Amino acid sequence: MNTGVWHRVFADRRSSAEDAIAAIPDGALIVSSMAAGEPTALLEALAERVRAGKLQDARATSLIPMAASARTILAPDVLGTLRWESMFVSAADRPLVQAGEAVFTPAYFHQMPRLIREYMDVDVALVSVSPPDRNGYMSLGVSVDIAPAAIERARYVVAQVNASMPRVHGGGWVHIRELDSVVEAETPLPELPPPPPREEDSAIGRTIAEMIPDGACVQLGIGGMPNAVALNLASHRHLGIHTEMFVESMVDLIESGVADGSRKTLHPGKAVFTFAAGSRRMYNFLDDNLAVEAHPVSYVNAPANIARNDDLISVNSTLEVDLTGQCCSESLGTAQFSGTGGQVDYARGAFDSRNGKSILAFYSTARGGTLSRVVPTLTSGAIVTTPRTEVHWLVSEFGSACLKGRSTTERARAIIGLAHPRFREELTAAARALGYL
Repeated sequence: MNTGVWHRVFADRRSSAEDAIAAIPDGALIVSSMAAGEPTALLEALAERVRAGKLQDARATSLIPMAASARTILAPDVLGTLRWESMFVSAADRPLVQAGEAVFTPAYFHQMPRLIREYMDVDVALVSVSPPDRNGYMSLGVSVDIAPAAIERARYVVAQVNASMPRVHGGGWVHIRELDSVVEAETPLPELPPPPPREEDSAIGRTIAEMIPDGACVQLGIGGMPNAVALNLASHRHLGIHTEMFVESMVDLIESGVADGSRKTLHPGKAVFTFAAGSRRMYNFLDDNLAVEAHPVSYVNAPANIARNDDLISVNSTLEVDLTGQCCSESLGTAQFSGTGGQVDYARGAFDSRNGKSILAFYSTARGGTLSRVVPTLTSGAIVTTPRTEVHWLVSEFGSACLKGRSTTERARAIIGLAHPRFREELTAAARALGYL
């Protein structure tokens, strides 16, 4: 078909946000694009319909809700009617989940598209896309991740066509024929500033950077520690990027020539990710950039695909480590803090990569240095995010330790060495009482 035909199809499916949302039935399960890909105009219309008492018994779910969700579908006067089911807790919905006003669905990130397709009866998908090209294709931009599965599974699909959304190459294309309704509304993408650096970040960043050889393929999470790692990679050469989240520091690595992807064994020359959040500068960088590709998380985070990259080095963070190596990265005791996400995906994939390393980094203390993050046993009710059998390397500001192939006695000694010195004596005594030493 020619360009004119697709323009007519687009025109036939164009709607206002209010009219598109009015077609959602009572009792619907709604899946929306996540993080910086939130379809702001659609969420605003959805919240207003709920406030007007015109939608009953509906449920909504996504990952990492940000500001648009917080002021719309997570607002107190909406939550009483629209039930929120989080798949990865963020600052926007953490208080709600912890207070029992919303629920949490645990899952590995790479399995979420399959859960949507096979285990969830999805009625509605709300997504955010770039304007169509001359052939009727739109890009999911900064939020590919679970969106293709939601579009495929949902009975009713609405897209916010947002001129602010970058057109990102890869596997995140949506054709007009896949959509039931399109709403043209330009809203700025939310920006995610890097957190202020901590004193410990510098030491952790140097330690991890020394573990990354030239030519390695890296996955960096979000936060001060990964940013510090990136800063310490400035003298490296021929790095590649295969990561679930594309972050600001990766722009610097690519633009400086440090990450040229020339030695990648999967998608050579391309930085691969599944979702992105950062500054306007980063979104502009992603737009129509042939050096980057975004694909569904079922592909990017599949451990077998991660392992197809030689020298894959993954860097993620954890909240609490016990003396056997069990890592809690998503809860504070029984209080859900985030989610499993892709941490185990990369722990498995990186270890299976030829010469790969999975690194979990942590600050040795919390609460102003009064609480040790290395503990004899995990806090009661804490979630084991990464089991001791999956943990490869641990890093704190006091060094690094490889746990693979090490006995419980060797593990306990090594992990105590990563704790703050003021806690090592009591941890040693606890290890003896537990029979580890």
